Amino acid sequence: MSTVLETPARTAGPTHPPRSWAAVFALARFEARELRLNIAVLALAVLYMAWIVWQTTQRQGDFPILQNVDRDTQSMPVLIGLVVMLNVNRAALRSFRRDTDRHLDVLVVEPWRRTVAHVLSAVPVALFTAVCVAVQFTWAALKPGAVGHGSPAELAVGPLTVLLFAALGALFARRFRSVFAAPVFLVLLLFTQVFLAAPSGTDWTNWLGVVVTESGPNPLPSDLLERPAAWHALYLVGLVLFAALLAVLVSGGRSTVVKAAVAGALALTLVGVVGQSGGTPAGSTPARERASVSPEKVRECVEHGKSSYCAFPEWTGRTADWATVVDRVQNLAGGRAGSERLTVDQRLDARYGLTADTVISPSTAPGHVSVGTDWGGNRVPEFAAAVASVLVAGDEKAGTELCDARLVTVMWLALGGDPDPLSALRDVRLDDSDSGSALVLSPTEPFSMSAEQTRIVVDLLKKPQYDVAGKVKAKWTELTSPKTSLARVAEILDVPAAGKATDGDACEE
Repeated sequence: MSTVLETPARTAGPTHPPRSWAAVFALARFEARELRLNIAVLALAVLYMAWIVWQTTQRQGDFPILQNVDRDTQSMPVLIGLVVMLNVNRAALRSFRRDTDRHLDVLVVEPWRRTVAHVLSAVPVALFTAVCVAVQFTWAALKPGAVGHGSPAELAVGPLTVLLFAALGALFARRFRSVFAAPVFLVLLLFTQVFLAAPSGTDWTNWLGVVVTESGPNPLPSDLLERPAAWHALYLVGLVLFAALLAVLVSGGRSTVVKAAVAGALALTLVGVVGQSGGTPAGSTPARERASVSPEKVRECVEHGKSSYCAFPEWTGRTADWATVVDRVQNLAGGRAGSERLTVDQRLDARYGLTADTVISPSTAPGHVSVGTDWGGNRVPEFAAAVASVLVAGDEKAGTELCDARLVTVMWLALGGDPDPLSALRDVRLDDSDSGSALVLSPTEPFSMSAEQTRIVVDLLKKPQYDVAGKVKAKWTELTSPKTSLARVAEILDVPAAGKATDGDACEE
């Protein structure tokens, strides 16, 4: 008699091996490598680094304002992000274009997990962008002439932009089975930014965009910007999560956790929208009003030599640069002007917003010279011209109204001690010329030079400084008298007479 042993039947196991995130990360690493080796991404990366070097080595870049530098880091990452979006979209559609979806469906990596991998593939590019942003800002911050304070929220915009466009690329690939969806979106985005955007960032709808730089000709202290930068960064974080999770959802990842995460990301985005809905004030606020109308309440004054320099707190380190220019101009002056005590006042008008181009009215206080918040490049000879006009005319208002022969003395004082006086003359003139009549720029209102005054000044700037300085100091009283003719000034300073019999004062033109 035999005994039959029956083995109990095994229950059916899963049709796929246990799911593992290791496969997702492996696919993400592969796609990240493909993305890094893409010719367009490589070219833009090289261009990005070259642009950073060029930006930080410009003449004007020797005196960076850090609350402007942090916003300057936001433009180039948009280009990086757009290229990443197109490539992530193309990579996510690769299996569809090559008709290999049916083969991939038997793998352990489901479509929604592959979508996660495609989004993660952009992380190295986002990290590269973050490094470039940090290098650009740090390079500027380490310069001796740097002033102000940067915002971490502003610096985060660049990397977040790259991640956002990568998530959008994956979302379009899962929602639209066409390689033309992402390019069409790109065209619509550029059209919206160029033609439909408001003229300034003060409108709250502008903050629904990715980047809101709001640049103006007159930099403001960081506490007067009043930009909702932190709320905007939170808004971008919400958008990144929402786009990525929505791509996962439409790819088949319809679990309760994913749906809850999508709802949470949308809520986070809406919180950012509400927080930034006020936008940047278009005009005056109490802080801006105080800094514009009563700057003495917020400025700090320091002494350099015999003069006083009053600056906004973030600019006190720059007063030494102003003092160097003042000393250079005063060393060429004669009479009491050479030892006169001046007061340099940093002034601005923030009442009309961050992007407004405002002109500061000249001061009527004797011995007071105005200086703006920008420095370096053309701002240096412009400030020197303001100092020289105060030394000659007595106050800033009278200096801007000069039109007689005293302008020759003013311009030589301003430029005679410059290392490259003729270049400085061209920099300080509105038309960048060194002949003919032109407007001369200053921190406040410009003043006008006639063609004959320009000719005399150019001849003086070609002479050795010590030769002209002796004559200026010896004849200071006559050279700074409104009664002295231009022909007499040319005679005193040993400049050849004009070919035509005219004094050529700007007053007469």
